[in-house]
Amino acid sequence: MAYLFTSESVSEGHPDKVADQISDALIDNFLAFDRDSKVACETLVTTGQVVLAGEVKSHTYLDVQKIARDTINKIGYTKGEYMFDGNSCGVLSAIHEQSDDINRGVDRATKEQQGAGDQGMMFGYATNETENYMPLALDLSHRLLIELAALRRENKEITYIRPDSKSQVTIEYSDDNIPQRIDAIVLSTQHDDFADDDTMLAKIRKDIVGILIPRVKAKLPKDIQALFNDDITYHINPTGKFVIGGPHGDTGLTGRKIIVDTYGGKGAHGGGAFSGKDPSKVDRSAAYATRHIAKNLVAAGVADEILVQVSYAIGVVEPMGIFINTYGTCSFNMTDGEIAEIVSKLFDMRPFAIEERLKLRSPIYSETAAYGHMGRKNETITKTFTQPTGESVTLDVELFTWEKLDYIDKVKTAFGL
Repeated sequence: MAYLFTSESVSEGHPDKVADQISDALIDNFLAFDRDSKVACETLVTTGQVVLAGEVKSHTYLDVQKIARDTINKIGYTKGEYMFDGNSCGVLSAIHEQSDDINRGVDRATKEQQGAGDQGMMFGYATNETENYMPLALDLSHRLLIELAALRRENKEITYIRPDSKSQVTIEYSDDNIPQRIDAIVLSTQHDDFADDDTMLAKIRKDIVGILIPRVKAKLPKDIQALFNDDITYHINPTGKFVIGGPHGDTGLTGRKIIVDTYGGKGAHGGGAFSGKDPSKVDRSAAYATRHIAKNLVAAGVADEILVQVSYAIGVVEPMGIFINTYGTCSFNMTDGEIAEIVSKLFDMRPFAIEERLKLRSPIYSETAAYGHMGRKNETITKTFTQPTGESVTLDVELFTWEKLDYIDKVKTAFGL
């Protein structure tokens, strides 16, 4: 019997994502001037106010208020009528020195012996149902909001959109887990005030269905385009008016969108957030590493769908263990335990090895803080950072290294494919 599966996404203007982006902007600036910085920074945003709190060990000094304000303005909160804008909001910093008791478990005489920054388990997942090896419902949810943000910035076809928005997509699957059609799309977008509520709702629905959806569909592969149909149930701004939004509508906190950040409810999640953490925190680095493993295994043909788990003890170099689940889709006669044994030899999962393999001590994190950390485009860009002293540094950084399919040949060789 066919079944339905749903995933959601939130925009860069969602209050929790505003907080994530500020935290990751701080990470990038610390790493740009001191690649050995240890940072755990949380952000709270609410009406007219930003609160920064956390622990830092670094040789650089930053104007954290300016970084927060620049990030907020870049997102699009630039008007006083939003009751939260980068130029006028208050910014309170309660960032302090990292505990020596924590740091002693991480720093070692040789970097190769770096211990894990915390205990816990991290998961990576991949499926071959999309070109980027991501679950389809989440991929479409992200795409809707990325395109909506593009329309907002263009300010031509749709001129009334504000930064805060959410999406949700429901996919109908066959018994053998193949996407059959899109069953429902939910989209709520913050907007300017209209004189008449009925006119407002009709206009927004018409523009979302008639402008946004075709733009998203046009950028998809033909097989995914075929899943769009005339029977899709649309819920566009289902509560009606959505003028009050962003941090004025809801308080935002770093790390509250961990399922949006990963796989939309597919696979599993260890519970640790990513944003605001330097790569010594395995919550972040090992989650990227397990995604890298899962994606390369699926791309190499080991299985159609794979979940990878790794676990650590704080201050301990070697992981506690690696677990693999192929959901019965393995393409050859090998148990998941046997696959895990080969994977543990093929991928060095010591914290420092992960940092080196995926180039995680670069300022690459602002780009991860909205629209998902997984399934994104691996590319090299140039970024410039400036200290309060006026000193600037320009760096070429490689984004989303964990999305590279650079282990396919090694995987095929290891498994005899």
